Amino acid sequence: MLKVFTCLTTEHDLRLVVLAAIVCALATFTAVNILHHVDRTDARSKRTWIWVSALTTGFGIWATHFIAMIAFQPRIPSGYNIGLTAFSMLEAIVITGVGLAISRSDNLAGARYIGGIVVAAGIAVMHFTGMMAFEVQGHIKWDSQLVVVSILLAGLLGAFALPVALKSNHFGRKLSGAFILMLAICSHHFTAMGAAEIIPDPTVLVSNLAVPTIWLGIAVAVTSIAILGLTVLALVLDLREQRRANESLRIRQLADAAVEGLIVCDDSRIVSANLSFCELANTREEDAVIRPVQSFFEDFDKVELAASDNSPVETLLKVSDEETVPVELINREIFFCGRPHRLLAIRDIRERKDAEKEIHFLAHNDPLTKLPNRNRFNEELDQLFAGQATSRNCFAVMLIDLDHFKQINDVYGHMVGDQVLKVSAESIKKALRPGDFIGRLGGDEFAVIVPNLTSPDDAEKIADRIKQSLVEGSLELPRGVSIGASIGIAACPDHAKTADTLLRHADASLYDAKANGRGIHRTFDSEMFERLKTNREIQIELIEAIKNDDLHLVYQPIVDTQSGETLGFETLARWDHSELGEIPPSIFIPIAEESGLISQIGEWVLKKACKEAAGWKKPLSVAVNVSPKQLHGSDLPAVVRGILKKTGLEPSRLDLEITETALIADPEKAKRVLDKLKAIGVRLSMDDFGTGYSSLSNLRIFPFDQIKIDQSFVHGADSNEESASIVRAVIGLAHELKLSVLAEGVETCNEMNFLREQSCDLAQGYLLGRPLPISEYEHCILADVESNVIKFDIDLRSSRAS
Repeated sequence: MLKVFTCLTTEHDLRLVVLAAIVCALATFTAVNILHHVDRTDARSKRTWIWVSALTTGFGIWATHFIAMIAFQPRIPSGYNIGLTAFSMLEAIVITGVGLAISRSDNLAGARYIGGIVVAAGIAVMHFTGMMAFEVQGHIKWDSQLVVVSILLAGLLGAFALPVALKSNHFGRKLSGAFILMLAICSHHFTAMGAAEIIPDPTVLVSNLAVPTIWLGIAVAVTSIAILGLTVLALVLDLREQRRANESLRIRQLADAAVEGLIVCDDSRIVSANLSFCELANTREEDAVIRPVQSFFEDFDKVELAASDNSPVETLLKVSDEETVPVELINREIFFCGRPHRLLAIRDIRERKDAEKEIHFLAHNDPLTKLPNRNRFNEELDQLFAGQATSRNCFAVMLIDLDHFKQINDVYGHMVGDQVLKVSAESIKKALRPGDFIGRLGGDEFAVIVPNLTSPDDAEKIADRIKQSLVEGSLELPRGVSIGASIGIAACPDHAKTADTLLRHADASLYDAKANGRGIHRTFDSEMFERLKTNREIQIELIEAIKNDDLHLVYQPIVDTQSGETLGFETLARWDHSELGEIPPSIFIPIAEESGLISQIGEWVLKKACKEAAGWKKPLSVAVNVSPKQLHGSDLPAVVRGILKKTGLEPSRLDLEITETALIADPEKAKRVLDKLKAIGVRLSMDDFGTGYSSLSNLRIFPFDQIKIDQSFVHGADSNEESASIVRAVIGLAHELKLSVLAEGVETCNEMNFLREQSCDLAQGYLLGRPLPISEYEHCILADVESNVIKFDIDLRSSRAS
């Protein structure tokens, strides 16, 4: 009687036992590696690789059993039934394959544990079938307790082998799982072998068909070679997959670093999505890959058709049931995992869309007041005219200019000016009806379209409401700031049949409103247009006059109030047109200022006056007016220095007259310019003192030599106590500041006597001499002093007594 377990050391070849353990270890580790490869294959390849793993595991179980059986060398005849031996191999492969397939199931709870138990069952079934194939000259008796223990060992270790091996792709995990599976196979085999007892019986004959041990050894060798081959294959696959995994990781990291969203699609199924897409779509990758690509985009079929030429296409990405994000989608064909796929690049274009909206808004609206701009206004007007062919309704255009807006900017600053514009825009809107259109054309000019009028008179009522609303809006502004407006009105079809003509007529109406005192509205009439036309013609003729030197100078004497001596002349420009006759300064000077010609005229006057004054025998002073544009627009000190040098006039004989309004546009620049002029040696006079924006601080800040009292205070100063008080105050203030005083507009002897009594230094006016060519004052520019004294019929004694 032979006890297999007890004769392990005496009846077994230990070298073959060790070989059995090595083959078992190789087979189990190979099987685990191949099983991990299953997860990295597509659905078609999963079954194949599961059965490759089953083949490896089954071969390993079978080879371990029969190598150990070959290692057992009983001293009685023995052999192996070829049919049962082959069947035991098939059993090991099939049952193991079922167990491995169960372990990879995603729908079965505890699938890995159940799969491991099934694999253990395969180990047991194979073992006992293999023992049935063992033929020996005797009988085999089994220890039922050890048989049960061997099955439990296989089941328990098998149940834990697969969960451990498949938990992660880490080498240590795979090695641990393979080791537990090897223990399950080996512990079952040797425990079950220990349960077997051979009772020799010479009457039992070994079948002639039984395979001798040598042939079984050859079969086991072939099987072992197959296991080694599969092991090598598994290692190659593992290295390749590890390399592919590293590449995939790098590609994945690169894709996640991309700013654009990226998704890879197999037909309509998403197979991969990067981090940017998941953040943009407010989803997770595991949620994205179970949704069709169409579910993320609106009108995807149209987008797909449009993107067929690989051009960017704009669409909306569904972030939720209620929210979408504008995106740009680019379609590309790529190879992914060895097969053709489609790559969709998704770019978030919300910022671009916002920028486009902003650009569109700025192209059609004023950024300060948010009102439509000139372009949008013209579009609206063109649409009205386009519909006018089928409509008989009257509509009007109103052009609105804020009165004295530049002065508000100059005095209070641009921040207050901007506030005035915004308040004005809101005030005008409040005065309009629903359906009326308002735009800002630029600067302080607004425009309104009022449709559906019965007559142009209706537009005048709206204009009245606008002016009243502006007055009310002034309450929102800083103290001292008020809004007034001049409004020009033209209606279609009464005043024009085209948009261009309507705007020109509205502009003519606005010009007339400003020319007649501002703060009023004017509706277009033909005479108004003729006046505007005349002004335009005058402007054209004035350009030619400057070019052809058709202007000429006249001079008005400046007289010492005490002695009557002429001390100088103020120079004034005149224009005698060959066809239009004499055009007064009150007409052509405003046109020159509006058109910008005033700087050319001012420089011409300065050159001409200095040249003529340089030729006078008596060194009298010559006063020349300087316009605001000259003061701020050009390098006036350089121009004056050049003219003085060229004409040879002494700087002290030149008196430049500057109004206070010319100073307030840019006081700092004006101060710099006046300081440079003063350094040249010319005299500076503040013209029209007492009007406009008079400020006593100007007398302290700016280097003036003289104050000219405006004629509005001089007229009637001898009889009007208020005017007299102002003149006295100005003269006293000027003398305290060491400034001389010149009174303009002296027309009566009483006014002259009053100025003498108040110690006014100089005077000028019609009483003393009208503006005339210098040839008329030839006696004043002679060297003889007596000829330079103007005689007045003034009773000084009576004036003093009074």
